[in-house]
Amino acid sequence: MRRLRVENLQKLFERYVYCGMTRDAAALADMFTPDGVLEAPLVPEGHPFPRRLAGRDAIRTGLAEYYARPAGPDRKVDVSKSSYTLHVTSDPDVFITEIDTAYDVDGATVFMSLAQIFRLRDGKIALMRDYFAPEHAD
Repeated sequence: MRRLRVENLQKLFERYVYCGMTRDAAALADMFTPDGVLEAPLVPEGHPFPRRLAGRDAIRTGLAEYYARPAGPDRKVDVSKSSYTLHVTSDPDVFITEIDTAYDVDGATVFMSLAQIFRLRDGKIALMRDYFAPEHAD
């Protein structure tokens, strides 16, 4: 039972990451409940990455605006060097991920480490808190 739960959470998380990497705001927003919330508490006001988006429509619109910005040509995600660890909790609707995203920057590998907390409801994301260094979000 626990293995099945971990596999389901892993599939949900990997789909979430894929939507973000492909900059598909609509598909990512559809993973949220209609009243879902995406928060990035460490992002300062005025930063291009949204600090808080409440509601599936706001998530879709806010991320579409962010993704419409040109991706930085000076850094590319190196999936082969990136990794994550998924932690299940005693609450079946909550899981935590630790992520180390590797970027190729001018021939060197640079890592951005972050943690995300997911709270689910009926198989959809009701709340996701994304803790990362805002200076690495562009």
